Amino acid sequence: MLAATVAAGAAGFAAGASPRAAADPAASRERAILGDPRVRGPFPILSTPFTPSGAVDYEVLAKQARFVDACGSPGMIWPQSGDSVDLLTAHEKLRGMEVLAEATRGRRSALCLGVQGRDTAEMLVFAKHAEKLAPAAIISRPPDSGTTDDDMRQYWRALAAVARRPVIIQTTGGTAYKGKPPSIALLIELAREFPNFGYVKEEAAPVLARMKELLAARPAIRRVFSAMGGFGWLHQSRLGTEGLITERAVYADLLARIWNLMDTGADPDALQDAFGKLLLMLNLRETIPGNQLRGYHLYVWKMRGVFTNMLSRGYGPNNSIPAKPILSEQTLTADDIAEIGTRFAALKPHLKAVRPLESTIRPEDHGTMKGDAR
Repeated sequence: MLAATVAAGAAGFAAGASPRAAADPAASRERAILGDPRVRGPFPILSTPFTPSGAVDYEVLAKQARFVDACGSPGMIWPQSGDSVDLLTAHEKLRGMEVLAEATRGRRSALCLGVQGRDTAEMLVFAKHAEKLAPAAIISRPPDSGTTDDDMRQYWRALAAVARRPVIIQTTGGTAYKGKPPSIALLIELAREFPNFGYVKEEAAPVLARMKELLAARPAIRRVFSAMGGFGWLHQSRLGTEGLITERAVYADLLARIWNLMDTGADPDALQDAFGKLLLMLNLRETIPGNQLRGYHLYVWKMRGVFTNMLSRGYGPNNSIPAKPILSEQTLTADDIAEIGTRFAALKPHLKAVRPLESTIRPEDHGTMKGDAR
């Protein structure tokens, strides 16, 4: 049974929050967070860990959140990547939200929970649960069933009716989404209609042109985040983006370092060096086969003492959702491991010596996949 009493120390942002938050003590509770309380800076997406049986490893998920906080990251997000949205059951996602709310209670990094759905009704199940946990922010991508701006307008207006904290909109959908990205006009319309909207994770083509349009609509548009792995982050930050959202949480301290250098403008050479070191790690995708978001990065998670294996769930043929989880493990050659180690060593001047705290998750919290409804 899902815990009904989990409460996170969260939020009430002085700027960008809905007026309704003033009447909600849980939503207006003060909290010291890293970075600008209006939600800015890197908000890396947490990677979902699994036990050898294929169940979600909530203990490691909690440890990962504490690791990201100890790295000094302004925030973190879960669930948001396609696999964590599409390949987890509803129970697993709801339980994971509770685990993260508990793990981040009293910590400085802001928790942002993902509330996506195949349609409005499913999205609202996650949104209402997230609201009970009072995270710092929530994020939502287009509904799988949507195809038009009107579909998305209805979907996000329904979210606005329950959301009492900053809402980040992701402009691309999941593997099942067949529609166009939300128009810039719709994003601006929602930002003007709802004071807790106006935060955008922009990754729809043409990315730079769309970013420029959004940035020109400030202050209605409150924040534009870079995405797509972070490859364009440095360039886009010079246009005016104010953060990064991507599944790169294993480099949370490096991302925080890059962000601080971007934000202060104090040392352009150090910024170029730190960003170049990040690209060294990201560019390994060109030579090491595997999932670009997880893949060899799972080995780095093991190096950093957080993950215990390199297991992932995968899609079925043609990106279909399998009836039962398909589990696979990233494999690396000795040469792969040596190259990862060499490149990671170059990052060390920018990293923190982080020792994740022990988890307090009970063994029974892992649950089983049997009988879980999606």
